[in-house]
Amino acid sequence: DYMHPEVGVAATDATVFGRNYFSRPSAPEVEDMEEAEERALVLAEAAALKKSAVDYMHPEVGVAATDATVFGRNYFSRPSAPEVEDMEEAEERALVLAEAAALKKSAVDYMHPEV
Repeated sequence: DYMHPEVGVAATDATVFGRNYFSRPSAPEVEDMEEAEERALVLAEAAALKKSAVDYMHPEVGVAATDATVFGRNYFSRPSAPEVEDMEEAEERALVLAEAAALKKSAVDYMHPEV
């Protein structure tokens, strides 16, 4: 009835009822290749972001590597490596040591004027 939409439709004929195979809840979802590729790309990016976030928030978790070519030895920053300093640092250190020796001499002269 047009004037009373709250009243349902009463039909008892079997030919009146039909089934929609495309919009029923049990119908399998169909997506085209472009949507599937986009969804796979978005999921891959989300997984990479999650891994980065976990790595950032938990630095105590070490890096897991099983490839033998990944491992190497750093001969320059290992604790047993001899320290190497450039010429500028050596000159600066010599200047600081000379000033410290002069200050020590002045302190000794001040504390022991009889010497």
